[in-house]
Amino acid sequence: MSQQSNDYIYGIRAVMEAIHSGKTIDKILLKKDSNGELYKELFALIREKEINFQMVPSERLQRVTKNNHQGAIAYLSPIDYADFEMLVAEKMNQEGYTPLFLLLDRVSDVRNFGAIARSAEIAGVDAIIVPESGSARINGEAVKTSAGALHNIPLCKVKHLRDAIFTLQQYGVKCIAASEKAQGFYYESDFTMPLGIIMGAEDKGVSPGILKVVDERIAIPQKGKIQSLNVSAAAAVLLFDVVRQRG
Repeated sequence: MSQQSNDYIYGIRAVMEAIHSGKTIDKILLKKDSNGELYKELFALIREKEINFQMVPSERLQRVTKNNHQGAIAYLSPIDYADFEMLVAEKMNQEGYTPLFLLLDRVSDVRNFGAIARSAEIAGVDAIIVPESGSARINGEAVKTSAGALHNIPLCKVKHLRDAIFTLQQYGVKCIAASEKAQGFYYESDFTMPLGIIMGAEDKGVSPGILKVVDERIAIPQKGKIQSLNVSAAAAVLLFDVVRQRG
C-alpha cells in the first residue's frame, strides 16, 4: 500500500517514484533495522541522490501515519531549493551590487521560520541558507506564515553551515552572528558591504562552532527583564538596519 498526504508520501515504492519523478524532498524517515531488497534499493537511491534522511524507530513513523508505511516516509517540500554556490557566485559577480544573505542556524519552529522569511523578502535578502539537519521543515504552514515569501526568495540547503560561511568569506562576504553575549551592538557595525547575517536557534542561539568562525558578533540592546527577543523579531531588527544603512 502506498499513499500521499498533503506534505508527505509513505511506502517504499511511492517514495522511490517520488525521487525518480524529481519531486523536491525535504527529508526521508527510514525505519531502523529494516531489510529486504526493495528497502536496500531505496536506501541506495537516497544515497545516490544525496537526499537528507534519518533512521528512526517504528514509533516515530507511526506518529506520522497509522497506515502501512513499510518503513519509509518522505516529507515533500512545497518549494524548490536553489544551488548555494551557484547563487552566491551569481550575486557576487553582479557589478555594483551588494548582496545580503541570511543564514539560520537550527531555527526549528515553523512559524518563526515563516515570519523570518517574510521579513527577509521585504528587506531584499538574496537567499536564506539553512543546514540539512536541525532546521524547521518547510511545509504549508511555513509558506502560509511567510505570506508567500518562501515562493519569492531563494532557499538554499547545505550540509554544514560552517562550510557555507567559509564559502561566503572566500567571496569577500562579511559574516556576522547575532549573539546576546556580544560586546558590540548591531548599529555600530557596518552593513554596507556584502553581508551574511547568522541567526541562531530559538533556545540556544548561534552554536559555539559557528561563533568561532564568523567575522563579527553583534547584540541587540535590551532594556527589559526578558533575556532575549524572539528570533524572528531579532532577525527583523537586523535586516531592516541593513536597509537603513544602505539607504
